[in-house]
Amino acid sequence: MKQKPYLTKADVDVLLQAANDFAEKNQFAVSIAVVDDGGHLLGFTRRDDCPAVSASIAQEKARSSALGRKESKAYEDMINGGRIAYLSVPVLQGMLEGGVNIVHEGQTIGAIGVSGVKSSQDAEVAKAGIAAWQAQH
Repeated sequence: MKQKPYLTKADVDVLLQAANDFAEKNQFAVSIAVVDDGGHLLGFTRRDDCPAVSASIAQEKARSSALGRKESKAYEDMINGGRIAYLSVPVLQGMLEGGVNIVHEGQTIGAIGVSGVKSSQDAEVAKAGIAAWQAQH
């Protein structure tokens, strides 16, 4: 039987803390969601002054990234490139930049989704969390 790595509670804590620290340093009012490889929420934080809608958007960006095993920006680029039929995909709702999959030992084991500032800045927050976590592994 095959075995696969997965995110532990300690991993989720590191991911959230590092992403939150980056957001704080840059004064970004964002929501940050961490999900497993099935898109199920493992951890979440919403910074002060962040719009309430960002809580849902961050989770959906993370979910789309985890399920697709790629950054959510890929979906946004695909749709903006003219493949608008992709909007009808049933389980993906966070098809905007800001969801980044977490890869370990060649496998996507989860994702971070961020919402609240410009999409490119959302992605920076997610990548900062992942970089800090990867530095420990």
